[in-house]
Amino acid sequence: MEYVHLGRTPRIHPSAVVAPSAVLSGDVEIGPLCQVLHGAVITAEGGPITLGAHVIVMENAVIRATATNPVHIGDHVLIGPMASLSGATVEDEVFLATGTRVFNGARIGTRSEVRINAIVHLRTELPPETVVPISWVAVGDPVQILPPDRHEEIWAAQRELDFPGYVFGLDRETPDLMVQLTERYGRSLARHADDAPA
Repeated sequence: MEYVHLGRTPRIHPSAVVAPSAVLSGDVEIGPLCQVLHGAVITAEGGPITLGAHVIVMENAVIRATATNPVHIGDHVLIGPMASLSGATVEDEVFLATGTRVFNGARIGTRSEVRINAIVHLRTELPPETVVPISWVAVGDPVQILPPDRHEEIWAAQRELDFPGYVFGLDRETPDLMVQLTERYGRSLARHADDAPA
């Protein structure tokens, strides 16, 4: 289904195929010969989303842009089932495997692979042809690629990236952080109340 969100309507190239159960919302542009499969959600929450040519978005993947972090996906990219990508740039010929997570402000270089359940964290830059192994975490710029059992090293790098500040504009040390975060984010998401089928 296609929805008008914040006055913007999805645009789909005539050669692209979007499954009837996929959701496209707002300022979304689907390029030539793309395939968007069942259950995928591509939602522009105030910023644009562009998919180049020959992009495949598999079942139940989620792609979300924000006003601060638009999404650009280059040509010949495969986004696997249940992958999640928020506010990031993905260059050409990238493989994002099943269950991968890519966070706001990240950039994934040409011909990189993010393997099953791996994470590319906030504001992390993967140089071209980088591989993030299964379930590992890429964090920082310059990037560190760490196994999940090295939590203290991941957290040390992640803390400096300031997720609540960068994404929500809130200080991590705020005593009622989750109260403020959910109320602020909830008000932003409530803008969907005025969405209408395209």
